[in-house]
Amino acid sequence: MPEESLKQKTAKSVAWSALNSGTTQLLNLVLGIFLARLLTPSDYGIVGVLSIFTMLAGNIQTCGFAHALINLKVDRLEDYNAVFWFNVITGAVLYGVLYCSAPLIARFFHQPCLVEVSRTLFLVFFISSFGIAHIGYMNKRLMNRETAIVCIIALTVSGAVGIMLAWMGKSYWSLVFQQLTYAVLITAGRYCYCPRLVSLHIDFSPLRSFFGFGMRIMLTNIANTLSNNVLTFIMGRLFPIHDVGNFSQANKWSTLASTTVYSTVDQIVQPVMVKAGGDVQRRKRVLRKLLRMTAFCAFPSMLGLALVSREFILVTIGPKWLDAVMLLRILCCAGAVIPIHHVYQNFMASIGRSDIYLYTNIALIFTQIAAVLLASSHGIQTMVATYVVVMLSWTLVWHAMAHRVIRLSVKDLLSDLLPIVVVTVAMVCVTWAVTRGIDHVVLKLCVRVVVAAVFYVSVMWLTRNDILMDIIAFVKERRQSAQSK
Repeated sequence: MPEESLKQKTAKSVAWSALNSGTTQLLNLVLGIFLARLLTPSDYGIVGVLSIFTMLAGNIQTCGFAHALINLKVDRLEDYNAVFWFNVITGAVLYGVLYCSAPLIARFFHQPCLVEVSRTLFLVFFISSFGIAHIGYMNKRLMNRETAIVCIIALTVSGAVGIMLAWMGKSYWSLVFQQLTYAVLITAGRYCYCPRLVSLHIDFSPLRSFFGFGMRIMLTNIANTLSNNVLTFIMGRLFPIHDVGNFSQANKWSTLASTTVYSTVDQIVQPVMVKAGGDVQRRKRVLRKLLRMTAFCAFPSMLGLALVSREFILVTIGPKWLDAVMLLRILCCAGAVIPIHHVYQNFMASIGRSDIYLYTNIALIFTQIAAVLLASSHGIQTMVATYVVVMLSWTLVWHAMAHRVIRLSVKDLLSDLLPIVVVTVAMVCVTWAVTRGIDHVVLKLCVRVVVAAVFYVSVMWLTRNDILMDIIAFVKERRQSAQSK
């Protein structure tokens, strides 16, 4: 594919992916506000401690085959059919195991209600198993417009179900059935945009060609899941469920913000890198551009959220969640670099280096568990701060892996990211200084958001930041194209 053609296709994919992520996160924001006002920290804690089991089961059943399908130079219906049946059968077996394990899970977290809750919630990953092959098909073809439509509809309807049940006093069950509804709708929606990928003939032989790659991706995804949920799991065992709920709420908002960034990039990094071919210099240019684009969005979003965290919590979900404010501020620091990690991870997957992808993530999870357990006796805030320090430091580890593959130097990384870091820190300092005298909570929140946004965009425009210039050029091009029609 020619360079210009790839650039145009990537730009369109980024636009649809950004629309999907932006709309999805906006809906999550609105729905989360309603649910948090209707529910208690304990309700969120009950569901939060189970997330690690659902996600791990999902990692195992997919076996990384969605990534493997994207990497295929020529994909066949036989490949998708084999992946489908493997996912469904594995999902059914895993659900049976977890169904029987529900009493042990409830005993571990000292919450008897988790027996029924877990058996219901674990249906989510089994339902999702019917759509894994379709994810690979859509992502390989950069069908981000179709993905956006499906996600928005599923999220809107499932959110309405959750709010209705919460309003009816169903407590944590509203969160359970919200997730179940979402899984059903998004899986069904994918079938509307994919051709018939499945037949009744079960043949696993096509899996042999990419089973090794997929297994390494699976183990990496397991490591990622453990990394992202290790705090909730340990807290669920050591601290009251009310405290776990406060952390879950803080983690939810931090994750919501960072996901807006990296979900946009995740959908395009691997397909674009595969299409970029084997030219090392071209790959390096694309990777550097993606890192700058990710940092351009992630740094101001996450540090800006940390700046307005208290006002945001008070205005949106109320004073009963004030204990989550400091946790949110700390987590935002990790949220600023997590999207950067995702770019490196997808880059490794795209060039077939799932071994680096795997071993780096396994090393991260062992480091996190050791660090968090050492800090557990000092309270939740210290545990979270320790986790954040590990995540910040691990950016250098990921960069070292990229240097091994394409000789991306530290100098390159600093020249790409340091200017964005400097402008972001200046944005936070200036905004805090200008608004510190405002007492009204709503006014303070609004003014801080406006001042921070204007300062950041203005400085980037004055310095002719290449990412901002690309965004402006793309918008102008789309406007001219629309006018010409």
